[in-house]
Amino acid sequence: MTHSQLRPPTMADVARQAGVSHQTVSRVLGDHPNVRDETRAKVLRAIEEMGYRRNFSARALATRRTRTLGVVASNTTLYGPASTLFALEEAARAEGYLVSTVSLRRLTVETLSEALDRLSEGGVEGVIAIAPQRSAVEALAELRHPFPVVAVGTGSGAEVPSVNVDQNLGARLATGHLLAAGHRRVWHLAGPEDWQEAADRADGWRATLEEADVEPPMLLRGDWSPLSGYRAGQELAGWVGRGLTAVFVANDQMALGVLRALREAGVRTPQDVAVAGFDDIPESEFFAPPLTTVRQDFATVGKRSIALLLDLIEGRTPSGTSQVSIEPQLVVRASTFPYLPQSGAAPG
Repeated sequence: MTHSQLRPPTMADVARQAGVSHQTVSRVLGDHPNVRDETRAKVLRAIEEMGYRRNFSARALATRRTRTLGVVASNTTLYGPASTLFALEEAARAEGYLVSTVSLRRLTVETLSEALDRLSEGGVEGVIAIAPQRSAVEALAELRHPFPVVAVGTGSGAEVPSVNVDQNLGARLATGHLLAAGHRRVWHLAGPEDWQEAADRADGWRATLEEADVEPPMLLRGDWSPLSGYRAGQELAGWVGRGLTAVFVANDQMALGVLRALREAGVRTPQDVAVAGFDDIPESEFFAPPLTTVRQDFATVGKRSIALLLDLIEGRTPSGTSQVSIEPQLVVRASTFPYLPQSGAAPG
């Protein structure tokens, strides 16, 4: 076994192989502009042939930069938080950063404090917290930490730097679409009370109806699951023929449950009751019927969140509250085609 097989190749080994100096290899790795193309190609070829990998620990000691970001998350079995986490990891890698993730069952002052301490010990340069619950946002605002923190998914009113999809606007788009299709009233199945995003969607629904001089009907509430949607759908089915012709559901999983409950009750969608959801999960276009919904651009959420955090780390953005809002998009499918009221139907 040769000496090179006993240990991983070093930068000095690459320099010898390429016939250049150690400093030249460093410049190539740092993408320095003052390196001739021929020399750069020679170094890159040596790196590939030798299987060289940068020693980030040594680099961190020399530069005091770990190129590592922390992410604190909870509820990652749900589509929104899971998609946000994936987008953050993708965006961080694109910027040359590693991600260290701490998943918590619930975000409280105590659990967040422990998570931030653990990430601090790991040398992260900044942290992104996926914090959709009001209690989590309040906890973040209370804590002091030695690095910048950006919150994601907090909805409106966060007192920390944050990046959010405009949930209120998304609800307005869905509710306005149903009104424009001819429905006189739109019912709403909301998400859990502690989720600010659920509150923002309910506020957008209510405001759109009030602006159209429509009295908001009874609000139902679920827990984001298809089962809670199914149970709400059973209740909604009892209102068909008594003014119920359209429902805006706060997420697609609950909408799936609503659709099944209505179908089992003999209620047709969209002929009898139109249904719109929120999130545009990959399965939405394969529901029966395909679901009209509000699409959240999680890739943009990831990119903007990482960009804001890096700006804070580098001091390019003031450390005060910075709010980034991203517009959602309405995706119209067969579950809400234009409504034609039946003669003699009960008024909405």
